[in-house]
Order: sequence, then C-alpha cells, then structure tokens
Amino acid sequence: MKKKVAFYTLGCKLNFSETSTIARGLVKEGFERVEFDQKADMYVINTCSVTENADKKFKTIVKQAQKSNPKAFIAAVGCYAQLKPEELIAVDGVDLVLGATEKFNIADYVNDLSKNDMGEVHSCEIQEADFYVGSYAIGDRIRAFLKVQDGCDYKCTYCTIPLARGISRSDSLENVLNNAKEIAEQDIKEIVLTGVNIGDYGKGEFGNKRHEHTFLDLVKAPDTVDGIHRLRISSIEPNLLKNETIDFVAQSNSFVPHFHIPLQSGSDELLKRMKRRYLTDLYVNRVQKIKEVIPNCCIGVDVIVGFPGESDEHFLETYHFLNELDISYLHVFTYSERDNTEAISMHGVVPQKVRNKRSKMLRALSVKKRRAFYESQLGKELEVLFEGENKEGYIHGFTENYVKVKSPWNPELVNTLHKIRLKDIAEDGIVTIEFINAEAVV
Repeated sequence: MKKKVAFYTLGCKLNFSETSTIARGLVKEGFERVEFDQKADMYVINTCSVTENADKKFKTIVKQAQKSNPKAFIAAVGCYAQLKPEELIAVDGVDLVLGATEKFNIADYVNDLSKNDMGEVHSCEIQEADFYVGSYAIGDRIRAFLKVQDGCDYKCTYCTIPLARGISRSDSLENVLNNAKEIAEQDIKEIVLTGVNIGDYGKGEFGNKRHEHTFLDLVKAPDTVDGIHRLRISSIEPNLLKNETIDFVAQSNSFVPHFHIPLQSGSDELLKRMKRRYLTDLYVNRVQKIKEVIPNCCIGVDVIVGFPGESDEHFLETYHFLNELDISYLHVFTYSERDNTEAISMHGVVPQKVRNKRSKMLRALSVKKRRAFYESQLGKELEVLFEGENKEGYIHGFTENYVKVKSPWNPELVNTLHKIRLKDIAEDGIVTIEFINAEAVV
C-alpha cells in the first residue's frame, strides 16, 4: 500500500508553487497525494510568517490533521518554519520542522513516518539559503504559478521575508522556459510568474551576483512559447516596473493587461519610515504610464494600515491618494508586529481598534474602486477563461483584465477561452456576460 500524503499551504502564490513541487517530489518517491481533509499517513503544512494570523492558523491546521488521523506524521516547512522552528516543534503533534534549505529534501527525513516523542528540527542560518530551487504549482487545470525568483535584498522595516528566504536569487532563463513548456503541454491556459521580488529577476541566476538577464528579458522569453495563451505578472515593485516592460506588455502576444503593484502607504513620510525604495510621485507616474499605453488595464495595489507612527493625517493622506488614483482594487493588510524587524521597536504604536477601523475604510474603498472599474468595462468585448467550480449554479471566470464574470453552469466551458461581451453587474458584484460566438477560442 502506498503511503498517503496531504498538503496545506498558507500564504502567497510562491508558497503554492513550492508546495506543488514538494508534492511532486514525494509522489516520485512512492507517496499518493490526497486532499487535506482526507485520512493520510503524513500531513505537510507550508507555513507563512507575513502576519500574526498566519502564525496562529498553524495550530488550527495541525488539529485538523490530527482529527483526520491522530497517528499521522506532521511536518512543517516554509517561512515560519525557518524563522521560529522551536515554536513550531513545540506544537503538540508536530514531528518535523524543515527550514529554508531543507524543505525540498523532505523525502530524506521521512523514511518510516514513525512519530517521535521529540520532534526533529532541521533549519539553517539564513545566509546558507543562497541556492535556487525552481518550482511551479498546478493547483487546478486552469492556471499555474511559475516561480522565477526567490529571496529579497530589500530591507523594508516591517518585513521578515529576507530573514525567512535569504538573498535575492533567480532561476535561469533556460529553466524558466523549460518549466513554461512543461506547463503548456498540460493544457493549462494561464501562467502566473511569481517570486518574492520578481522585478529583481536576474540576480543570482548563476549562483552569484553576475547579472546576465533582466526582468524585461524574463517577460519577453515566455511570450514566444507555443501553447501559452495567457501570462500574468503576480506582483512587481513600482521602482522595478520600467517603461520598457509596460510598453512590451501593451503589445505582447500573451501577457494580459493586469499589474499588481505594492504601494503600502500614500504618505511619503511613512514610505521613508518603511524604507521603501520610491515615493508617491514615482507611483503616480507608473499608474499614468500604464493607463496611457493600456487604457483598459486592471491595476491592483497592496497597502498597509496601522504602521507605527501612522497618524490620522497620514492615513487620510493615503486614503485620498488612493481615491484619486486610477486603480482597480486594493489588497489591504493590517500592520502586524514581527520579531526581528526595525518597525517593532518604532514609537507611535497604533491601537488595534484604530488599525481595524482604517482597514475597514480601505476595504470599502476597494469595493468602490472595483465597481467603478467594472462599470468602465461594461459593453466591451473581452476574452474570458472559465474556472472549474460550480458556484450556486454558475461558472465563474476572469477576463484578461481581471474582471470577474459568471454564466449559468456548463461543465463544457471549464478551462476554455471565449469571446464575450460584458453586460451588467449582478447584485453579488460579479459581471454577467453574453457570448459573442458559441465556439471556444481555444
């Protein structure tokens, strides 16, 4: 009988790509992969450390695994496992914790899956995480997350990712293309390029700081791969998003008109406290350039509320800045204290109630921005890629510029691209459509 293994992923698209690669490795070693809510011999939890909520959720997930099989072997990998391995191994039921350099070698540590009275920890000094392991995730058969870069050399004062993932380093362009071709051969229509600081692509491509390729090279290369219908950039720092890249995306065969660009604050004073590498003027320039050459482009924004020293005036500055900017939606993060960061010792701690109130205000602004963007697209002819789930009698999908649409459930539409016209915004905020022709584009 094959041993069964199940996975749970916390956090970002990058974590999903790595979970998928770890899973494929264990399947090659003879394991059978099952869903996390099923009984398994081993449960692997890929952890995140960006917020306190991700930390807390870990214990809940361990209990879920124990409920399915009290005798199961439980392993923790990922960012939290690198930063605080002793905390994780102290959680009742956890048998193995693997840090940044060891997570891809999990098969070496799980020979007999016998539970131990004392769990094992294999972490490293983060300076040792200086090599690159490529990965991609195929969570459904609609899109894949393709990791192209790892680590970060930035020193943002609120962030633990450089401590959890190490220095900035990249996959070779050849390997990125090989992975893209592998994905395309599996009839997956969309690839999302992902990394920690993807715009920094090229650093460490050869195991050192030699820099042969740039982010623009990375974007140009997969645009020529047969069988890839859509390419999407997951998230890119505004200071690394150059005019050349925007111009290329505007005329690309495969890249969709969608950028996700972290802002974090609309106050220059706070951006400096955060040690971000740009000010608001540069951000405005990026948005204006995108809208100039790709008028129907969707632009998403990350923003943090409640950073130490954020006064009511600073928050309103951010609110008005975002309100006036031609963007499409927000991802709002409530500031969370992280050990071993500069921000944790900064003065001007914002009370939790105030953080929550500000978060609520920006989430409401996001709803308003998204609706305004959707309204601007009504009547337009676009192309939708349909997802695989029946949601209350509807099939959902996304247009190339990230408008969420729905149509009455039809299993034949799953993983197909169709030319459609956007009709109306339904009560649930999702756009209804009419088909321009019944035939799938691909």
